[in-house]
Amino acid sequence: MHNRDAVFLEDLCPKLSDRRWRKSLHEFTGNRCIYCGKNSESIDHVLPQSKGGLSITENCVPACLSCNGSKTDNNAFEWYRKQRFYDPRRSMAIRAWTEGDIRLAMRLLQWAEPKLNENIDKSRSILNEDYSWKLA
Repeated sequence: MHNRDAVFLEDLCPKLSDRRWRKSLHEFTGNRCIYCGKNSESIDHVLPQSKGGLSITENCVPACLSCNGSKTDNNAFEWYRKQRFYDPRRSMAIRAWTEGDIRLAMRLLQWAEPKLNENIDKSRSILNEDYSWKLA
């Protein structure tokens, strides 16, 4: 039997693949908002969909409902600079994330919030696995 002859669960239920992808994004940051560090409950598009942003890993970051709602369809970097919780280390992490360097983003987030090291170490093991980035 060849790989192309098999039927995969994701093929039968695409939402399952989407759910796993969203969960993996939250695990990367230890279930923390990439902007402020609170618990993340949603996924934010750095470049909003209304402005042509795609639902791909490099454009989607974990965010709390407050940050996601406040940002609306603004440019993430311009909006973030105006926030009272702005942290240049987090800003660099967001930039690294959008450029596809998730490992660097994780290191910068550790630097910004050292107490989250244990959660981020768990997500590092996920990064070391062979994981194919997919569209949402």
